[in-house]
Amino acid sequence: QVQLVESGGGLVQPGGSLRLSCAASGSIFSIRGMGWYRQAPGQQRELVATISSAGSTNYADSVKGRFTISRDNAKNTVYLQMNSLKPEDTAVYYCNAGVVSREGGFYRNLGVWGQGTLVTVSS
Repeated sequence: QVQLVESGGGLVQPGGSLRLSCAASGSIFSIRGMGWYRQAPGQQRELVATISSAGSTNYADSVKGRFTISRDNAKNTVYLQMNSLKPEDTAVYYCNAGVVSREGGFYRNLGVWGQGTLVTVSS
């Protein structure tokens, strides 16, 4: 079993900043790519940013220059620093990771999602 737990969401005024964290735990052998996605009310889930195990990053055009994704491989944690927040950034933010688990000598490739954390940008 592998779990992802997000934290750091909340209410912030336009122009403000938040930092999201997502920690992976459980029977982890290795973690490949990690990423953040978001889903606004009535909208489909969309990619925000991804980071490879080597540190290569990719961002949605809507957040380039404002958001920064990073990871701490020793802590199995990925972060999303969000600056210059806009009302349109309001959404539930989900963490995702490609995990190789090891249990009882068996290895499995898993795609794991966190439970989501709500970010509200409003004055």
